[in-house]
Amino acid sequence: MSILALKEVQVSYGSIRALKGISLEVEEGEIVTLLGANGAGKTTTLRTISGLLVPHPGTVVFDGREIQGVAAHEIVGRGIGHVPEGRRIFPRMTVVENLEMGAYQRRGSVGADLDRAFGLFPVLLERRKQLGGTLSGGEQQMLAIGRALMGRPRLLLLDEPSMGLAPLIVTQIFGIIREIRQGGTTVLLVEQNAAQALAVADRGYVLETGEIVMSDSAKVLLHDDRIRAAYLGEGAA
Repeated sequence: MSILALKEVQVSYGSIRALKGISLEVEEGEIVTLLGANGAGKTTTLRTISGLLVPHPGTVVFDGREIQGVAAHEIVGRGIGHVPEGRRIFPRMTVVENLEMGAYQRRGSVGADLDRAFGLFPVLLERRKQLGGTLSGGEQQMLAIGRALMGRPRLLLLDEPSMGLAPLIVTQIFGIIREIRQGGTTVLLVEQNAAQALAVADRGYVLETGEIVMSDSAKVLLHDDRIRAAYLGEGAA
């Protein structure tokens, strides 16, 4: 069953069309990745889904309801979490305070959600009283993901979670993405590390200058000569 569907979505920045009528679907329980070079429209796609941008024209359907034009905070309340590029944590708030901000729309105790975040990211438990700005890049990325999960999203949008991180931390982050899906959260992943993204994803879409030029299972894309040449740094076989 489709949890998310974009239909002929166009988004412009002034006279520049960033998305040129893209359509895609994400099934419940999947990890789907968006691949593409810088400027292809990947971040714009996520920002449109989360309500930070409004398509003209086009529709964004989440859980059977159109959400284009709905305020971003309402979209969070409906079940979409967004981990933006660059992490965007609160540097002068502690780890716990950052996590609690992820549950700002909810009432009642967040103890179980904190336990889940600390279970996924044990280092955050060790750092729980530290200011966010004192964490390493990898720890900040874990904090950003943990904060989004505090809202109990059904769909998690991840924008370049491996950017600027050491290879060992990247491997750890992608392992956690698998765990998040196993816990029942659907994931839409934007990532330039095509090898890691396709290794963890079920399906993928390839964006070029605002248009979807390929879509297939992750396994097929991983072995496609064009993808290998363009995104994996390998020549065609």
